[in-house]
Amino acid sequence: MEKNRYIVRQAIKDADSHVLGYEIMYSSGNEAYGEENSNEISAAQAIYDFLTQNSEKALKNSRTFMTFTSSLLAKRTPHLFQNTNLVIQIDDSVIIHPFAMHLVQQYVQEGYEIAANDFQFVPRYLALMEYLSYIKIDLHAIGKTSAENIMRVADSMKKRVIATGIDTKELFEMAKSLGVYGMQGAYVADKLANQVHQSGYLRSNFFRLVVAITREEPDIHEIEQIISMDVTLSYSLLKIANSAYFALRTKTTSVQQAIMTLGLNQLKRWVYLLSAGGQGDENLSDSEEFIKISFMRASFASELQKYIKNPVLTPSEAYLLGMFSTLEYLIDAPMEEILADIPMVDELRNALIKHEGNGGKLLDLVISYEKADWKHITQYAEELGIPSNKLTNIYFNCMEEVNSIWDQMMNSSMQEERPTITLSE
Repeated sequence: MEKNRYIVRQAIKDADSHVLGYEIMYSSGNEAYGEENSNEISAAQAIYDFLTQNSEKALKNSRTFMTFTSSLLAKRTPHLFQNTNLVIQIDDSVIIHPFAMHLVQQYVQEGYEIAANDFQFVPRYLALMEYLSYIKIDLHAIGKTSAENIMRVADSMKKRVIATGIDTKELFEMAKSLGVYGMQGAYVADKLANQVHQSGYLRSNFFRLVVAITREEPDIHEIEQIISMDVTLSYSLLKIANSAYFALRTKTTSVQQAIMTLGLNQLKRWVYLLSAGGQGDENLSDSEEFIKISFMRASFASELQKYIKNPVLTPSEAYLLGMFSTLEYLIDAPMEEILADIPMVDELRNALIKHEGNGGKLLDLVISYEKADWKHITQYAEELGIPSNKLTNIYFNCMEEVNSIWDQMMNSSMQEERPTITLSE
């Protein structure tokens, strides 16, 4: 039976949770690709085939780190990407391979930057220092003393150190005290979640909405798209659409329904209230990254839902499942309390609050993929009946769509003037 292979993009952040770049992570079966395994050549071929078809999706407007084995280096796989966007990561299997190291030197001459995975304070790694731009260390594996030695050497040679596997507060504090350039791990993601409490809607999304809603002939589809990509705007709109003032026999359960329920004049009043409430600028970069995570989860969950055997959620409900999965971080309240006034089917509510049922498994699958939790990705996909060989393509298609829409929205919000809102026409 062929092993499942997944490819995931994971953020690298500094101590203040600002995104420095992304790592493309591979798996072969349930182990991270790049580790020694008997099927290295066929795994390299599968990854090469995928990257050949998806190079534009994998790297776009970001510094991206990607591990290359000897086979991938020999196939000249890095040439699929511009040297300004790609950092070539190598591990011990490449470092001990004479021909592969010759290739690494060639890539450096061509302008690519090199990072060493799981850097060790031993001669064969120290001999590489002139070719390295980044050093990645696993603090849990090497301990503080070895990390301090590596940091001294790295600082003296002006190399940037990235700490990986930062899964606890203790490791985060250790990495911070060492003064590392960047960090990766579960705790880093959780810290971002804690930092965006009460940060509200993303201001650039809000002003884009102002522009759209004050046009002479507003485009309802454009308005729906802007609101649907921002978790706090979506939540706020559903709250007001289901308030006593707009009470209907049938409760409003989607952004599209809410827009139709309020109408354009009431939408303008709602936007005016949002603008009057204001929003500080102190955590805008954190808010932007976290709202983008919500948008990606929504898109991924909605697409995955189409492959579930006997689904209990509609595509729009699956979209809300992913979008609303971050609300308790943004609003700083228990999920049950947040959702109390939002009408939704029990399957969706239980999935968000208790992670129960197929909806809960779908949410767990999305989050597991986000965290590159290889074991649980396969487990949840099998339980839901989703073909595991489709996951990576679905993920990167969603990522491309999210990035494309996000870029359009951000560029537009920078170019448009910020109009005043007229409450009556």
